[in-house]
Amino acid sequence: MAKYSVRVSTGEAIGAGTWNKIAVSVVGTRGETPPLRLDHLGKEFSAGAVEEFEVESPQDVGEVLLLRVHKAPLLLPAPIGPLSRDAWFCRWFQLTPPQGVPLRFPCYQWLDGAVSLALRAGPGEPGRRGGLLGTHLPAPPSSWKTYSPGWPHCLNEKSVKDLDLNIKYSVMKNSCFYLKLPSPPLPPPEYVVEHWQEDAFFASQFLNGHNPVLIRRCRHLPENFPVTEDMVAPVLGPGTSLKAELERGSVFLVDHGILSGIHGNVVNGQPQFSAAPMTLLYQRPRGGPLLPLAIQLSQTPGPDSPIFLPSDNKWDWLLAKTWVRNAEFSVNEALTHLLQAHLLPEVFTMATLRQLPQCHPLFKVSVSAAYPRLCPCTSGCSSACPRGALSCQAGSTGIGIEGFSELIQRNMEQLNYSVLCLPEDIRARGVEDIPNYYYRDDGLQIWAAVESFVSEIINIYYPSDVSVRDDGELQAWVQEIFLEGFLGRKSSGMPSALETREALVQYITMVIFSCSARHYAVSAGQFDSCVWMPNLPPSMQLPPPTSKGQTKPEGFLATLPPVNATCDIIITLWLLSKEPGDQRPLGTYPDEHFTEEAPQQSIAAFQSRLAQISKEIQERNQGLPLPYTYLDPPLIENSVSI
Repeated sequence: MAKYSVRVSTGEAIGAGTWNKIAVSVVGTRGETPPLRLDHLGKEFSAGAVEEFEVESPQDVGEVLLLRVHKAPLLLPAPIGPLSRDAWFCRWFQLTPPQGVPLRFPCYQWLDGAVSLALRAGPGEPGRRGGLLGTHLPAPPSSWKTYSPGWPHCLNEKSVKDLDLNIKYSVMKNSCFYLKLPSPPLPPPEYVVEHWQEDAFFASQFLNGHNPVLIRRCRHLPENFPVTEDMVAPVLGPGTSLKAELERGSVFLVDHGILSGIHGNVVNGQPQFSAAPMTLLYQRPRGGPLLPLAIQLSQTPGPDSPIFLPSDNKWDWLLAKTWVRNAEFSVNEALTHLLQAHLLPEVFTMATLRQLPQCHPLFKVSVSAAYPRLCPCTSGCSSACPRGALSCQAGSTGIGIEGFSELIQRNMEQLNYSVLCLPEDIRARGVEDIPNYYYRDDGLQIWAAVESFVSEIINIYYPSDVSVRDDGELQAWVQEIFLEGFLGRKSSGMPSALETREALVQYITMVIFSCSARHYAVSAGQFDSCVWMPNLPPSMQLPPPTSKGQTKPEGFLATLPPVNATCDIIITLWLLSKEPGDQRPLGTYPDEHFTEEAPQQSIAAFQSRLAQISKEIQERNQGLPLPYTYLDPPLIENSVSI
């Protein structure tokens, strides 16, 4: 006979306990025990409980390799009420074998219905095919599906109801989402109302607004944007030429050319219109404000496409800037937000659940970023599913669902891996030294903190580049993201395999940053920017002007979107503006997947560095008229949770 001591921890969430029968089988080097029932008189496995059991096996199976967990319904019906819930959230098992040391088996998942699974103790061993042992979390989705031609592939489920419990919102988070009450007006919306017409504020939103990823340095004017010296002289001032400022690197460009020829929507039976503007900006010397120099509302210059200037009629210039803000709305919602911050993270999550067993170190390090919630990434149109809600509300925008789909297809053809890697993206756009670019400053600090943490974890579990190349589970994960997320397009630069530890560190950093900081930066400011609709109109009811000197106040107002469409969008963005409850800020790992001391020390160091970054951000913000909070670590969720 062999006696084993078993400790079991049940989660604290509502409904985490179970009345079902729980048993374990110990798999060792000399065989496997029969199922050993974990049973006390009365109710076991209550929410929040940690319970101890002594069990006996007919034989000693030697050194422990696995712990199999078996869950089966009772023969008699469970009591009526919330405790009758069949599912059980198990945090961990701890097994002490005869004359051995305790072994911790992390679980941290819902077990729903009659189910068996195998858990491994301690660190995962790269290259071992743990998936064959049933340790994926949850059961791998059966297939991918194409939501729309040219889009990244996504989860093949029709609605949130069909999702596994492990990738749904928690009961608390879902309840908070439904019961969310309006919050009082915040400083950003009030500031927008007061300053939206100002040129300096218009330009600053390219740096620190809800879409701070398009601005790039302009050394040579595009051939289709024929701005002249005379046009911009009033802004540049005496003794300064456009040619000299271009050479000096103080001129920047925001090009919304991807919107050229995009399909327009119909709202309230009326056609809506879009533009594909080009905006030239000037960084004043000695830390002065960034200012707009010129705006062209199409990609084709000519008599019907004038270049609008700050020196023009007030209403001409304000209307031109408003067309640019409308383009910002469309590009952010369809590409920066939906595609790059939801659809691609859904691919990361799906591939993680399908290819990496729970005991794998890469599952553990990325679990809080890629997991736990696929709910907001489900394509179904559900009030509990923000991405679905956004897709529904796209019908109220100027380009509609058809325009969203067309934009995503276009962007997928040119999307590059470097765009998702913040340091490379900053260098590629040439914006390393533009002043007051807080998205860059805070983002690079967070990227560096994530990268340092990931590097420490990788060095713990991967002793060499060879160990990276030989990890079949890792390579299958990377290959699936390449095929399903980037559709096997080699020109994307997205790796289909990883050869070195350095490449692996960058890749994992990209996944974590994309699912956390980048998502929050392009999502949290949507409501702040849009609540005063003229600052970020979702649609335009009249076509772009083809001449100057014709715009009147009534014409400006007539161009803005209808009231009901505006309300639809603002309500949707309000719902998306605040995270529901059950938050897990960046750097928190409440589920103890790592049981070893070294990675736990790395997590603590990571959290300490994020706390220091937050302190510096808050100190800086005290001196700003409009604080930039969209990359303050305590506000950033670990995953794309809304």
